[in-house]
Amino acid sequence: MAGFRHFWPLALVWWALAAIVLIASSALAQAADYTGPLFDTHLHYNEEAWDGNTGPHPPADVLARMQSSGVRAIVANSRPNAGSLTLAALPQTRAAGVTVVPFVRLYRSRADYTGWFADDSIYDMVLAELARGTAAGPYRGIGEFHLYDSANANGPVAKKLMALAEQRDLVVLAHVDDAAIDLLMAHTPSQGQKARLVWAHTGIGGTPVERVDALMARYPGLVGELSYRPGLVCDDNQLCPAWRTLLLKYPTRFVIGSDTWVNQRWQHYESLMQGYRQWLGGLPPGVARKVAWDNAAGLLGVARP
Repeated sequence: MAGFRHFWPLALVWWALAAIVLIASSALAQAADYTGPLFDTHLHYNEEAWDGNTGPHPPADVLARMQSSGVRAIVANSRPNAGSLTLAALPQTRAAGVTVVPFVRLYRSRADYTGWFADDSIYDMVLAELARGTAAGPYRGIGEFHLYDSANANGPVAKKLMALAEQRDLVVLAHVDDAAIDLLMAHTPSQGQKARLVWAHTGIGGTPVERVDALMARYPGLVGELSYRPGLVCDDNQLCPAWRTLLLKYPTRFVIGSDTWVNQRWQHYESLMQGYRQWLGGLPPGVARKVAWDNAAGLLGVARP
């Protein structure tokens, strides 16, 4: 009993030291957030954000949000394409240090969401936009487009656009399920072996990690974009184990994005980007840099800042 009385104060000291170490470790984890440049690979500047005359998010507002978040490049795809063209042309965009990579979006209005894959006027519009180009240079991709029924990947315009994208070395940004990935890739001349497709949300419906892994292995040019991805981040604001394993397996195949499809996403833009910085900080530094910047920059030909 006497020995226990001597041990008890010592145990308290050790417990106190352990608590201090845990607190210090937590502080270090917070300080380890990724601090490098970000490439927003899924950004919309739609007419409800700003229509050229009125709106809650004029160019000065959105550029300030990008700049304060350390976003140095964006894939701009907007409904209609006038939003992307505006950002590409403004000298203020260059002054903010933001590189605009324009994609042709298939939607002139919301009515186009559900029937674009069979509407030849959409194909004609894409050709006209590609011929016109932008103040930031030629369009470098097609999309984002949606397929709410994967079978519509077999629509005549969907087929033509996938073939066109590969023939012209354009990147496709597609909001689709895993079944549609296989169907879309089948419409390319290389059967998906040379196609470059950014999979918006890497399966927003929660495609199992094992299925994502299999598709990554099947299609060398498939890239997963991680906004809205169910199950990606756990309660500690770090990648859940299965996703961490997948990103480490394919460190060059994932990118990040804001998906500012509604104005609320613009209102929380800075916190969205900070959320990425938190879990990127939990990856090895080289992998974090790839996911945050290098993968998108390499895919789209943007110089390192």
